[in-house]
Amino acid sequence: MSALKFFSRVSGLLRGKIRLGEPMSLHTSWKIGGPAEVFAEPRGIDDLVLLMKYARRYGLPLTVIGAGTNILVSDGGISGIVVKVGGGLADLKLDGSLVTAGGGVRLARLASAARDAGLGKFEFLAGIPGTVGGAVVMNAGANGSSVGDLVAGVTCVDSAGDIIRLDRGRLNWGYRSSGLQGSDLIVVEAVFEGIPRERELIARDMEKYLNSRNSSQPLEYPNSGSIFKNPPGGFAGKLIQEAGCRGMRIGGAQVSEKHANFIVNLGGAKSGEVLELISAVRDRVLEKYGISLEMEVKVLGRH
Repeated sequence: MSALKFFSRVSGLLRGKIRLGEPMSLHTSWKIGGPAEVFAEPRGIDDLVLLMKYARRYGLPLTVIGAGTNILVSDGGISGIVVKVGGGLADLKLDGSLVTAGGGVRLARLASAARDAGLGKFEFLAGIPGTVGGAVVMNAGANGSSVGDLVAGVTCVDSAGDIIRLDRGRLNWGYRSSGLQGSDLIVVEAVFEGIPRERELIARDMEKYLNSRNSSQPLEYPNSGSIFKNPPGGFAGKLIQEAGCRGMRIGGAQVSEKHANFIVNLGGAKSGEVLELISAVRDRVLEKYGISLEMEVKVLGRH
């Protein structure tokens, strides 16, 4: 079945939004990306289950995104179905030390809700872009802490549309990784556990993290966060800078002058320019230090 027929079949059944040819540049923090054949934003788990079942039934590829903060989408776009886990899956509930958050909840909102409830351990999330679902899958982190440190369990939907619940012990946490990576599971809800702490102390630490982020990262330009994972015992940004890559530019893409592990879109950058720049940076670091940097950003679409 073609994507157009899928659209015709599903659009009347979905409570959320569904569109043809949606520019992915509207949904990535890099402001880069061509059209999705079909773009859907489910309103609730039932919508997501419906999309998964129909995509599987008709053999169409399905790509899931969150806030688009750690992806590079080709200017050629994405074939098949793109599902955005966003505001339609963004319920947030607190019960004692537990916070239950939908996969589409923004991390900044999660951190603020925990602060208001007097729950600590969420402070490091302040200023981290992205949503709960993506952060759980990649075990996002900053300031020596990671999302996996907080997770008590998750609820997922698989490619058959079945709902699966996993406790933290089955998630195989690693540095910027989890057992969910490479699987067909989509995180629709996560339960986090905090510890009681004074609101004033939480707010102080959150402000400290926000100020550090604002002063050290090129937030004035569209970017996708850190490009490379830190190698064992080192920092990717330091290696990139010392390899002479800071400020390197190809077209509208540039290695940030402020933080060398960021590539910024100076205006009109193409996905191919970003990829070419990533390759050039990796080659220089490999040549100088013998270290092959591993990408943190996921590349999607028809490159």
